[in-house]
Amino acid sequence: MATLYEEFTLCGLVASAGAGVGQGILGLEPGPDSDRVLLTDRGRTATLYQVSDQKPLGCWSVKQDQTITCPAVCNFETGEYIAVHDDKVLRIWKDEDMNLDKVFKATLTAEVYRIHSLPDTEPLVLFKRGAVRTLDALLAAPQQEIENVISDEDIRWSDAFMETQQPVLIFITEKNGNYFVYVQKVNPNILHKYKLELEESFHPLCFTTYTKNKILTLLCLYSNGCVYKILVSLQQSVQEEQQILSKSLLLKIVESGTVLKGASLAVLDKDHVAVLGCLDSPPTIAKACLSIWNTKFQTLQTSKELPQGTSGQLWCYGEKFFLTHGKVLTVILYKCEMSSLAAAVGKLKDTQTSSMRTVFSSVNWNMLHEEHLTSPHTEQPVIAKNESKRNLRSRRSNVAKVQPQTLTVEQLLSDIKDSSQKDIEEELRQFLLNAQMSDFQATVGYVITGLVNRCKTEPTFYPRNSLVQLIQTQGLSYSLCPDLMTVALEKTDVHLLQLCLQQFPDIPEAVTCVCLKAFLSINDDSLEGTNVNLDSVINYINITPNEQVKKQTETLQNGFSSELMEEDGCDIQLTQKPCAKETEELCPVGPQKAALLNAILRSAYSETFLLPHLKDLSAQQVILFLRYLQFLYVKYSEKFSTDLPGMFSPTINQIMDWMCLVLDAHFTVVVMLPEAKGLLCSLHKFVRAQVRFYSELNKIEGSLQELQRLKHQKDFGLYSIEMLELV
Repeated sequence: MATLYEEFTLCGLVASAGAGVGQGILGLEPGPDSDRVLLTDRGRTATLYQVSDQKPLGCWSVKQDQTITCPAVCNFETGEYIAVHDDKVLRIWKDEDMNLDKVFKATLTAEVYRIHSLPDTEPLVLFKRGAVRTLDALLAAPQQEIENVISDEDIRWSDAFMETQQPVLIFITEKNGNYFVYVQKVNPNILHKYKLELEESFHPLCFTTYTKNKILTLLCLYSNGCVYKILVSLQQSVQEEQQILSKSLLLKIVESGTVLKGASLAVLDKDHVAVLGCLDSPPTIAKACLSIWNTKFQTLQTSKELPQGTSGQLWCYGEKFFLTHGKVLTVILYKCEMSSLAAAVGKLKDTQTSSMRTVFSSVNWNMLHEEHLTSPHTEQPVIAKNESKRNLRSRRSNVAKVQPQTLTVEQLLSDIKDSSQKDIEEELRQFLLNAQMSDFQATVGYVITGLVNRCKTEPTFYPRNSLVQLIQTQGLSYSLCPDLMTVALEKTDVHLLQLCLQQFPDIPEAVTCVCLKAFLSINDDSLEGTNVNLDSVINYINITPNEQVKKQTETLQNGFSSELMEEDGCDIQLTQKPCAKETEELCPVGPQKAALLNAILRSAYSETFLLPHLKDLSAQQVILFLRYLQFLYVKYSEKFSTDLPGMFSPTINQIMDWMCLVLDAHFTVVVMLPEAKGLLCSLHKFVRAQVRFYSELNKIEGSLQELQRLKHQKDFGLYSIEMLELV
């Protein structure tokens, strides 16, 4: 039995110059350990990611006029990284290297198709004309002549594996609709060539392999949705005449007449395969889908639709799927259990405990007509299939009064479809109070998805209290409910957006910038009385309305005042502590908007993907945001601290990072705006003062280090009086 677990976004995908929309990425390879992957885009950049933390550990780019043409790989023996740009230029670097232009470089005599890296052996280099070299042999003589194994054939796919502790490389070529299989043994150097049996009217979309008992099993997914199995013996020790490989049908995943396109195939274990693809069946809209199939019993184990579309690229490392979904790279956890008849029909009892909580359930064979309302671990009784709808509604109205503990997730999801907001809020409150299930996160995901789906189809329906209640369970993430923040933005629900920003660790940078733009656009007057958490500002912004605050609000237009800009009140000494009244007047936004902006400042992001979206801010929004960042910097200067008082307050590093990002994104605009002149001068004075301050700290550090060194060199005995002079 196979199950899909939680999913999350690893990173955003930025379209490279010359790469069309939907073309995906160049490659994703395993990193030095199981929690790191190496991503190569269709352009100039290779990035190393920490999967569990969803953050980049290193990013390397070639020059502007160069293009990476071969996915970067990790050499597991040396810990180095290898890539090829402009087809022939080989680059090798380490983690500490910053500039690829300064690392090892070797220009080869033939164009490289792919580099394959395997554990416990040196990488293999496959050239576009079919020749194979080990990396060490290639580096020993980079200008050696590379033979042409194939002439007018094009390589469509390749892979490498270990057999009896020896590396073997397989690649498939195509010529005029005919496909050929090449199996290259490195030691000894033996090459076998085979021809695939033709399939009329259909062509192979992707390939994958696995080996067992010196038998290579090649799986081919064709455009008609059929997976064929081809067996190749690896025991042949001499080259033989070209053979035709016959294939046998392993699995049929689509109905007859339906065409599969943009697909990928991955072997999970001896009985399970994963298929990612898009069904092209006019006149219906084509939908992308990830599915896991049991090849022994020919059954679909689980599946997930991808509404944002996919490039059809799928990678599988360490029980994690990596796939492109819209403009992001998504990670989906999965687990495959022992294949048996009970598991194939969904009747296998789950006896294993897991720390992961399931997000997508398997089929409930007791309720086939309610396939979207299934919950695999719910121990409550399921509504009988023959129960009338009238009785079902009667049970809904009485469930909170009679037996609230018997309310199941299926009943709650059914109520969400047509019940009033008040009834849903009451049932949800009782349901959460009595929820004692192991898959609590999955249940919360089911419920909030049902609520959001109804909000999208029924504009007048917006159960704000229920949504807030679910978010406060802390069992959600952006990946579980990606449409929630979109609906909240449409409703301008700033409180809900603030909660999401504070609790969701995987919000895409594009959504963060949309929230920032919305917060900066809202007038302070409209935010008065709004239910916003002010814990992050309560200790350094006066939240009590008075005549002076009102006067200040009236003179500000969209957060901007030319009078404040002309004042040179930012040139203050770090030891000077302005009075509370003056500090209050310096804050360019009200307390509600300040709390919302603090939630933005504390959100997780990657500079590479955040910077392009920051350019969507208008000039006035940029000025207002920079003025607020300047205000926070002044507060830190007063406190001599790296933390402001209160919960959810941004740190000095977060403030400085955001200030640099905004200036980088709008440098030309800010420089050209006359009203920004005073702000830039003030920021320049702060930076200059900070440089002087840290310069003095460096001098003190150097003096203390010198004293420590002298102390180790001299022995003054048990007692001494010593005078030290710092110069």
